[in-house]
Amino acid sequence: MLILASASPRRLELLKQAGIAPGKVVPADIDETPLKNEIPADYARRIASAKALKVYEQHKGNIILAADTVVGVGRRILPKTEDENEVRDCLTLMSGRRHKVLSAISVIDAKGKQKTKLVSSVVRFKRLSEPEIAAYIKSGEWKGKAGGYAIQGLAAGLIPFISGSYSNIVGLPLYEALALLKDAGL
Repeated sequence: MLILASASPRRLELLKQAGIAPGKVVPADIDETPLKNEIPADYARRIASAKALKVYEQHKGNIILAADTVVGVGRRILPKTEDENEVRDCLTLMSGRRHKVLSAISVIDAKGKQKTKLVSSVVRFKRLSEPEIAAYIKSGEWKGKAGGYAIQGLAAGLIPFISGSYSNIVGLPLYEALALLKDAGL
């Protein structure tokens, strides 16, 4: 049985879009605090791997899929925004410039063998005016989102350029996830 180790409704939706319905959804409750001087790619790999291992320990013999998506500006990891000040800071920082969206996918097969893959996409926001930032904040769409935005929502109108996997930016790079699941015997 496939177990999705994620509380993200977007990841579940993306899997369903690809024709995959996990037998269970078991969010992994782990500490997601970045380590001192940890760069975005290393953070995403560490967190996805830890989520998969935590759920595998409770559900041995199943295939576990875990992922973590991070928005990085240079070496800086942007937060999953929880308040208006955080989202304003993120949008101001990303305004008119490129940033990376990095997702690590970690799959553990039924025998306990783990594989983790990192996928990187580039996103550029237009130069945002104060009224545009205020309107986006008012939408509430940013709550709990890495970097404070959801490309599949209103933010799509603020993004003139992406390079890489769109599903990665949403929260789960499907092509790579499906390849890992196939390798795991699904």
